[in-house]
Amino acid sequence: MREIMSAAELGNTLPLWSCIPFAGMLLSIAIIPLIRPEWWEKRKAWVVVFWSLLFLIPFALAYGMGTASERFLESMVGDYLTFIVLLFGLFCVTGNISLKGDIKGTPLTNVILLLISALLSSWIGTTGASMLMIRPVIRANKYRMHKTQVAVFFIFLVSNIGGCLTPIGDPPLLMGFMRGVPFFWSLSLAPVMLLNFILLLIMFFIIDMIFYKKDEKMGMKYTVKKEDKQPLKLCGAHNILFLLMIIGGVILSGILPGMPMFQNAEGEVLGLHIFGEVSLTVPTIIEIVIILLAAFLSLKTTKKEVREENHFSWDAIEEVAILFVGIFITMIPALLILKAKGSELGLDAPWQMFWATGALSSFLDNTPTYLVFMTTAGTLGATSGISTVAGMISQQMLMAISCGAVFMGANTYIGNAPNLMVKSIAEENGMKMPSFFGYMGWSLSCLIPVFIVDMLVFFL
Repeated sequence: MREIMSAAELGNTLPLWSCIPFAGMLLSIAIIPLIRPEWWEKRKAWVVVFWSLLFLIPFALAYGMGTASERFLESMVGDYLTFIVLLFGLFCVTGNISLKGDIKGTPLTNVILLLISALLSSWIGTTGASMLMIRPVIRANKYRMHKTQVAVFFIFLVSNIGGCLTPIGDPPLLMGFMRGVPFFWSLSLAPVMLLNFILLLIMFFIIDMIFYKKDEKMGMKYTVKKEDKQPLKLCGAHNILFLLMIIGGVILSGILPGMPMFQNAEGEVLGLHIFGEVSLTVPTIIEIVIILLAAFLSLKTTKKEVREENHFSWDAIEEVAILFVGIFITMIPALLILKAKGSELGLDAPWQMFWATGALSSFLDNTPTYLVFMTTAGTLGATSGISTVAGMISQQMLMAISCGAVFMGANTYIGNAPNLMVKSIAEENGMKMPSFFGYMGWSLSCLIPVFIVDMLVFFL
């Protein structure tokens, strides 16, 4: 049997054309739903299988079945498993919480809803806040004709930017915490987040006001009679306990690996050996059990009527689960090349790290991207700043990497998992959403100018 190659060896030998299946996967997600929507809905799983095998088979032939198996299992067990379990748990629990009552989706009300939702992201995660708040936001605007902008800015603010203040907010920050970044260091990103909130909410208010006036001219008015108006009421409130369980499981996954009782004599984290260097660690198993238990208890203890009120279905989580299998598999060579050659990119300034981390996080998993540039920053010889396992990193440099990874996941639907889930839930509830490239048109025109301001103010 051929010797299994290390990640570093693979990263230095893999040709760039090995990333073609990944590009094909992204283009399929972007283009096929536009030209053949019905075909895509029925056969997207086969598209995922096609691009995955187009990478895996040549990869196995070139580098051996052992190497291919190890990289495949590392991606599926080490990354995808915890990713989809967390999404599933949050999807189940938040789907059992319903905010009933009459909320009129005026521009000002929408600004308040977006702000509250975005502030929640740092404390219950971007996925948790997105799944919890998207349905009330959709219901508040159900009487309006023009409301695409509401969901788009929801993705910008709630599914991405709002998650930057704590390691709970977004996985890259959790990974930074696991590698020595203090838990509350992320609060130093508050000025950047605040500036982005101000700019984007002003932008949103103007856009939403334009469309709101169009709706009024078309006769789209909020028509609930005073006697029929329902007060705000939170149904399924006990599920907040299960939401806290999930958050606790995520926090434990970051804390337990550093405890001696979860380490062997060599300091390695204890776990279930799978293949080669791939193992399912005990802290990860504990996290998975806690999350699945929370989801099970939520479904069992909540009345069916609450889910019906939320128009709950499994379509959104099913779509994300299928598509991200293909994304996680086909992006293996891109991540390996990035890990091996990231330090050769010549990036040594905060603004360069901000854009490089952000650009790659728009299409690749932002967690390994964050780690690559964090490691690169640790080799630059900073004498003061944040002490991490990667070395000393200057405050400004770490801010740039963190903001790039968290913020720019908003640039595409696939930049962060909640983006695609919000899109699916919005469409299930009758809200027209932009295509893949249509959404990028929104992000290029609205987000990129804001990120340029971030660079000029904080990272130059």
